[in-house]
Amino acid sequence: MFRLEMFFMQKSIRFRLSLCLIVFASLAQTAVVAAPSSAPPTAPQIRYEKYTLKNGLEVILAEDHRLPLAAVDLWYHVGPANERAGRTGFAHLFEHMMFEGSQHVGPKAHDHYLEGAGASDINGTTDFDRTNYFETLPSNQLQLALWLESDRMGYLLGKLDQERLANQRDVVRNERRQSVENSPYGLVEEEMYHQLFPREHPYYADVMGSHHDIEAARIDDIREFFHQYYTPNNASLTIAGDIDPAQAKVWVEKYFASIPSGPAVPKITASTPPITAERRAKITDQVELPRIYMGWIMPSIYQPGDAESDLLAQILGGGKSSRLYKKLVYEKQIAQDVQVQNSNLLLGSVFELQATAKPGVKPEDLEKAINDELEKLRADGPTQAELDRARNLIETHIIGGLERLGGFGLADRLNQYNQYLHDPGYLPKDLERYNQATTADLKRIAQEKLKTSARVAVWGLPGDRVVDDPPSTKEAEQKSKETVVAGTMPDEPWRANPPPAGPPSKLSLPIPTSFKLANGITVMLVEQHQLPMVSAHLEVLNGSDANPVEKPGLASFTAQMLPQGTDHRTATEIADDAAQIGASVRQVSVSDDSVVAIRTLKSNVDAALDLLADVVLHPKFDPAEIERVRKNRETDILQIQDDPMQLAIGVLMKTVYGPGHPYGYREVGTIEANRAIARDDLRKMWQVGYAPGNSELVLTGDLTPGEARTLAEKYFGAWQGATSKHEPPPVNVKTSRAISIVDKPGAAQTFLLVGNLGVPRSTPDYVPLEVMNNILGGLFSSRINSNLREEHGYTYGGFSAFLYRRGPGVFLAGGGIRTDATAPAVQELFKELGRIRTSSPTLDEMQLSKGSFSHSLAGLFETSEETANTIGELFTYDLPLDYYQQLPAKIDAVTSDDVQRMAEKYIHPETSVVIGAGDRAKIEDDLKKLAIGPVDVRDYEGIPVKQAARVGGH
Repeated sequence: MFRLEMFFMQKSIRFRLSLCLIVFASLAQTAVVAAPSSAPPTAPQIRYEKYTLKNGLEVILAEDHRLPLAAVDLWYHVGPANERAGRTGFAHLFEHMMFEGSQHVGPKAHDHYLEGAGASDINGTTDFDRTNYFETLPSNQLQLALWLESDRMGYLLGKLDQERLANQRDVVRNERRQSVENSPYGLVEEEMYHQLFPREHPYYADVMGSHHDIEAARIDDIREFFHQYYTPNNASLTIAGDIDPAQAKVWVEKYFASIPSGPAVPKITASTPPITAERRAKITDQVELPRIYMGWIMPSIYQPGDAESDLLAQILGGGKSSRLYKKLVYEKQIAQDVQVQNSNLLLGSVFELQATAKPGVKPEDLEKAINDELEKLRADGPTQAELDRARNLIETHIIGGLERLGGFGLADRLNQYNQYLHDPGYLPKDLERYNQATTADLKRIAQEKLKTSARVAVWGLPGDRVVDDPPSTKEAEQKSKETVVAGTMPDEPWRANPPPAGPPSKLSLPIPTSFKLANGITVMLVEQHQLPMVSAHLEVLNGSDANPVEKPGLASFTAQMLPQGTDHRTATEIADDAAQIGASVRQVSVSDDSVVAIRTLKSNVDAALDLLADVVLHPKFDPAEIERVRKNRETDILQIQDDPMQLAIGVLMKTVYGPGHPYGYREVGTIEANRAIARDDLRKMWQVGYAPGNSELVLTGDLTPGEARTLAEKYFGAWQGATSKHEPPPVNVKTSRAISIVDKPGAAQTFLLVGNLGVPRSTPDYVPLEVMNNILGGLFSSRINSNLREEHGYTYGGFSAFLYRRGPGVFLAGGGIRTDATAPAVQELFKELGRIRTSSPTLDEMQLSKGSFSHSLAGLFETSEETANTIGELFTYDLPLDYYQQLPAKIDAVTSDDVQRMAEKYIHPETSVVIGAGDRAKIEDDLKKLAIGPVDVRDYEGIPVKQAARVGGH
């Protein structure tokens, strides 16, 4: 479901390096258990307790006092694997219905309660084998989460009606349009699953199902689904974090024990037939470049061969040290990107390979090169070095995933182990599966499973996007004829009111240790000793704001060159050395800064810092590597035209800042600028921007202050360079109301933005401004999302955000909008922008906004990577070390008058511009009728194009 995704743009402006965590699953029943002593040395000791209520609900408790947070993770053992033929997407549709309110929780109130309590992670997700619901919130609000989850488990049935079903069918169909049909290659990947599995198989369809099957869902089917599968005897509840296990047991008993068991859950009867002859298909899509998908059915999750399949995926296409990356992307330069992953599933895992062709490369030539590498792997197997690198990467990802309490972290892992293996404590055995695998094992699996005759191959080719999107039914209008169904759970009047918050936890937000080396570099450390993980970020105040206007993208190009070879290592050696310690060197350049980062196990921290220092301090800027990277960047820019969201954001920035300001361009720049950037430009940008006095080393994780100082001195103490700080230039453009269309013929949605110039991060109004924006569009329960998604069904999610920078930022609001609702959505956005200026916030809105802002701050420190990002902002924006400890009091002091003043001062619908990336032929006339302002058409760089006649097609 759409939850914190509304902040995707806010988060993209800062450095977000979340690793793709490899998580697995299981089911067990014992008393308090610790990981066995025979576990590999790096396996953390995760203490947990598992027990079962009389009604069959399995409960897993894991105490962890790293932060004042508690994570609740509830798994229902149902997914598409349990669906009947002709009912695809049913499990996912029901996941949405679970947020519609139950007997004691009002309509749409589930998120409202959690956001007001300061939950930092709220969501529900559906996968082929399960559906989960989770929230991470302040630990003194644990009882609230249990009240909410138990009420929808016990009391949802009586509130399931036709009106709510019709609303959520619209939402789910908008989600499908956004994530499958309007997403580049989304329909191509869906076809790969169609080819892998027979039509009647539960894995054949996308988890969201087809538009036809979503429309076919009837209220009686929904009620039957709830009665059969949403029962305590088909669920497991994990609670992890800052909890008192004895008290947690009392609350679990109070809220869940009286819910009666449900009927026996039918066993899954579907089976997966083997593929005995290669299957092929071609799908056209609105994309610039061909992409090849290959898929194989592999051993089921946790069965023999499953771990080996994971290792093979890592070796083949798991990063820059993988075979296919080195051969196709780096050496032959015939692929823009390549990725291989093994999705672990009950009815057969899916081994998926995808590779995007370079411009001018024929898909048949790319496929031949892939086939050559697959044949080598089958014939010779992997080397021991490849196996070691793959194993180390997987081990780091698994252990690193435990840093997060909820979401897809610790609590979810315990639940996953519990579902598949009846053993929440399977972690040491899980790691051991990879430790026991040999090169011979991997060769055997490759020969047996990765055969050409056992695969499907689907080509995604540039062309028309063909979407089957029938109109909605009018069944919701007949709700007066609907029969009301009473719930099966006897009422318990004490449930009528939410439980009060407990006393605040004694744990507090961390204050970093900070010191400077003699050369001027700032070092900050936040200690987190629960897991043997360390993150290191080297940040320089040299982002796109330092770009010459005639060479946008220079800072990004410079940062991208750092891991492409040093005076001591080649690009491939850097990738291999990083993988050998289970890490990868990542870099990014955004508006205010550039960051190079690495995350690793504590045992490898010396090698990681040596690698980080080498790429930052000794880049070679080899001419051949520059040309290779230049071509990749040109293709990246070309592919922006595939993505409506990126198109809209880029055009908004050009409109707001103008072509004479560095903020007016995407970080990657333009094709012309990338072609003009010379080696001397890159070296000069590095020499001037990358200096110790302009830089900060952020260390988070399992380090002491003494260790941090020793590492900093050893690897960065000798760094020399003159400090040259700069200030972003002023913005001289003034916008007026106008509409710009970026034409995407055949687009399933319009990505719509309304925006104008914002404010710098240094504004003294930052705190009340954020409180105001939460009310407007910063939360799931905000006015904009409630209007566009819940009331009108125009979008999967609507939002607003202030994107802050050292210079003036930008304000924007919008979302992915159903094509036929583009003009009405613009009207509603302007309506909400006007209403926030004239309609004072209610007491409830103030409490919700301030509570969400203040109480969710601990979530910024949940992982070592998030902590490094958070602490990095102190340096970037010159904030005090105790900033986050002082922030709650500032939030609490905000009044409704402050919010009204912020809206009047910073929300300006009269000068806002509208950007719509969508099908011009279908949206232009209605947008003109709005009479908001002049309507023009822009290209992907935001440059007005000649008003040619409208035509269909790609």
